[in-house]
Parts: sequence; C-alpha cells; structure tokens
Amino acid sequence: MKISTFLSYAGGFRRAAADVAEFEAAGLDLVWVAEAYGIDAPSLMGYIAALTERVEIGSAILPIYSRTPTLIAMTAAGIDMLSDGRFHLGLGSSGPQVIEGWHGVPFTAPLARTREIIDVCRQVWARQGPLVHHGPHYDMPLPEGVGTGLGKPLKIIGHPVRSSIPVWIAALGEKNVAMTAEVADGWIPMLFVPERSKDVWGSSLAAGTSRRDPSLDPLMITTGGLLGIGEGDEVIELRDLARPMVALYVGGMGAKGKNFYNDVVRRYGYEREAEEIQDLYLGGNRREAEAMVPDDLLASVTLCGPESYVAERISAMGEAGVTHLQVNPVPLGDQRAVDLIATVKRLAG
Repeated sequence: MKISTFLSYAGGFRRAAADVAEFEAAGLDLVWVAEAYGIDAPSLMGYIAALTERVEIGSAILPIYSRTPTLIAMTAAGIDMLSDGRFHLGLGSSGPQVIEGWHGVPFTAPLARTREIIDVCRQVWARQGPLVHHGPHYDMPLPEGVGTGLGKPLKIIGHPVRSSIPVWIAALGEKNVAMTAEVADGWIPMLFVPERSKDVWGSSLAAGTSRRDPSLDPLMITTGGLLGIGEGDEVIELRDLARPMVALYVGGMGAKGKNFYNDVVRRYGYEREAEEIQDLYLGGNRREAEAMVPDDLLASVTLCGPESYVAERISAMGEAGVTHLQVNPVPLGDQRAVDLIATVKRLAG
C-alpha cells in the first residue's frame, strides 16, 4: 500500500511545500493538492515538482467546470513534464455552491462531462492525430454554423512525457462511482468506512468494473484520514480534530437534497444524525452540528490510536481495496509529522 497526504496550508504554502520534500525522504509516495476556491492547484503543483525528485503529485481535485477539456489535458501534460512523469490528474465536479457561485457556470451533467473530459485528455496525450471530439457537451472543433467557422482540428504541439497519465475521479454517488470504476484509473472517495464500503459502493463498483476496458489496470483507491499514533486518551481525543471537517461536509456542503457527503453518511446508517447535523449547520449552529457527529463514525474515518490499532485500520483499508492510504499526520509531544509518515509507511508494508 502506498502512502499519500494532502498538502496542508496551515503554515503557509512555502512551509507546506518544504514539508513535502521532508516527507518524500521518509517514504511518502504521493501528495494531493486541493484547489476549491483558493489558490489554483497547478501553480502549487509545479512548485512542488521543482522541490522534489520522487514523490508523485496529484490534483485533488481540479473541478471539471472551470477549465476546457483541452486545457485540463495541457495542464496535466505540463505538470507531468515538470515532474518527469510523476503527475496524477484528479478530477471532480465540486458542487453547485462553488461552480455556480464562484465560477458562474451552470452545474449540469457532471457524469457525462467527466466522461467526455477523460476521453479528450487521453486523445490529447496519445497524440495520434489532430483532436476531433463531438460529444453532447463539448465540440472540438466547433461545428459548422457555430462561431467564426475558422476552427480546425489541432494536435498538442509539445510531446507529453507519457502518452497516458493516471486519471482519478472524486466520486460518492452510485452512478458516479460506477462510471469511475468503468473509465478511470483511480477513485477518490471521502468519509470512507472500509467495513461498510462494500455495502454502500459494492454494487456500483461491480457494475462499472464489468464494463471496464481490459487495457486499463485495476482501479486504484485513495482514502484515509487523520493520523495520530500514541497511547492513552490524548491520542484518542485527536479524533475530535476531524469533527469540524465531518460536520462541514455532512452539514454545510450543499443544500437539502444536494449534499453528496450527507447522502453517504445516511447510507452508512446514520440517517437521523445526518439530518440533524445538516439542519443545525444550515441554521447557523455550527458547534451544535459538530457535537452531533457520532463518535464511532469519527473513529472509522480516522487513524488515531496505538501503533497496533493503526495497523488494524490500515489492514481494514487494504481489505477494502485501498491502494493509496491518505494520512493527515498530527504529532503528539515531541513527535514530528515526518516521523509519523515514516511509521505509517512501515506499518503499511
């Protein structure tokens, strides 16, 4: 199992990027860089590429609505070139609040758009001829009668380092997960409980896998959570650091009936808690919403406890098909984050 982490912005970006270089020496395999509505991810990933030599660099995620399909392909090829073939393209739809509120783009047909974008990217990277794509949402070049009529099929000028770059999809809904298992190289779920994953996503993964192109490798999965290693109540209490994040996603990401994270928690069996968390959060009662997050859910989506317990959680992740364990290291006492990375690398084998 490979070890990955999300880039932390807590101490500033330059400090976080320097941490990645240290983590690389300790055995970190992959660092994910988020975008949301903050600093653009490609700039940060290019900076990390210059500071590192081995660690792979992934976008988690680039929203599919904020760039054209060909720009996404060009960006991926560019970062892959800067990193000597270490890039992973993580894509996702984000949500209506960000896409319509920040980017001013209608949040429509996320599954169909994602499928088209992946097809376009793979055509661009393969460089087997000028790009021609006519789908329900994207036309390259534009058809007759649209625009100036001067568009023509083009081929990326540069030669990508790799003709195929790993594509990951952040997906939670049943149809989106099925599509991910069919067409993507990797899957990025969130709030992943390994013991319940088959109940929640098993049928979707099986449906998508049955349609998967045999030329694709088996689907990779990256997920995990807060990492704390130690004895006693102090390390167990670290789980509470994840409470605001879980409440935010379950309660505040989207409106009633339009929150993917809330739906997942309901499918885990926390229907009442999910509804109450959302009502409290959307009503402005954030602290009360955080208090409603079930303790056993927090324990399931974090890796906090003695080494033996963390090893058990890693084993459960592996049995659920996780190939890249995500960790957010939180040191205790005189521990260092880099030491936690080294420890979890050893525990994961």
